[in-house]
This record gives sequence, C-alpha cells and structure tokens, in this order.
Amino acid sequence: MIARRGICFVLAAPSGAGKSTIARALLAQNSGLSLSVSVTTRVPRPNERDGEHYHFRDEAAFARMVADGELLEHARVFGRFYGTPRAPVLDALAAGRDVLFDIDWQGFRQLREALPGDVVGVFVLPPSMAALLARMRGRAGDDEAEMARRMAAAQAEIAHWPEFDHVIVNDNFETALGGVRAILQAARLATHRQTGLTEFVASLDQG
Repeated sequence: MIARRGICFVLAAPSGAGKSTIARALLAQNSGLSLSVSVTTRVPRPNERDGEHYHFRDEAAFARMVADGELLEHARVFGRFYGTPRAPVLDALAAGRDVLFDIDWQGFRQLREALPGDVVGVFVLPPSMAALLARMRGRAGDDEAEMARRMAAAQAEIAHWPEFDHVIVNDNFETALGGVRAILQAARLATHRQTGLTEFVASLDQG
C-alpha cells in the first residue's frame, strides 16, 4: 500500500435531497471512511447516543470550544449550533483515513479555509424543486408554515452550489451513489495526496 494523506470528504445538499441516504450507503461500502461526529447544542432524540450520533453540549460549553479553537468549523442551523471537533479529524488525516462530513455550505467554506489541501466537496441537487417539496411533505409533523420555511432554506442552500468541486443530481439513487463513489476514489488517487509515491517509485528502480 502506498502511504497517503486522508481526505475530508464533504457531502452538502438541501434537506430532502437524499444526502443522508447516500452518506449511509457510502459508509457501508468503504471501510476506510468514517463519519465525522459533530458537536451540537440541540437536544438528543430518543434513539441518539452522545459520542456516536453527536457530541451533545449546552451553548456555554459550545462557546468555550469555539473560543479555545477546538472546532474546525461551526454554524447555526435552525436555531441550534453545530461544529466539527478539530483533533479527531487531524489525527485521521495524518493516519491516511478519510472522514465524511454531512455539513452545510457554511461548514464547507470554513473547513476548506482551515484545511485547504484536504477538502473535497460534493453538492447534491434534487431533480426539481417539486420533487424536493414532495420528499419534504412525506416527513411527518411538518405544517405548511414549516414547509415554507424549509423550502426557503433549501433554496438558500442551493444558491451555494458553485462553491463545490463536484455537483451531482440525485434523480436516481444508484446513479448518484456511483458518481459520489467515483469522486471519492479519484480524490484518493490524486498525486499530491499519495505521500508515499516517491518511495514507491524508488523501489521500482530497485527491481
């Protein structure tokens, strides 16, 4: 195996575009890929465990982490704060392990500023706004006012697609997943990321 530096692989999309489903499938198919566990100030849901789904903290603790430089990126989304712990990501990259990020455009922008050579961003688009609305309506408990708010947030998120390295339209799940998988593999094979290439090529000359 040729030594390489890991990747910060970012999947971003408006809510309802299928990003989380793609992320779960990608994680299931790649043993060398792990999901970044974010810090959040929101309340845990019944099936969520601290340290596995999120690191749950109150706003005072979150503010201390920001002040101490412990987060690579952070943002406020729907009234709650989210952020990425710095130490585990840097450890993974140095060890040649890839980290998957399920964050929005704000987080992607900050992450790229913090680690400019390590971040690959993929934006997932819905096939149409009508399809996105239909997916949102399938989620129980959303009233019309909430639906309008979510659609406005989705349109604001979509406006940032030009900032990303790659864009995929999730019209067919298997096709979209295949595209994301191909992008990840290409990123892994980038010359600058394969830190052990010089030694490997030298070994070829020795027979």
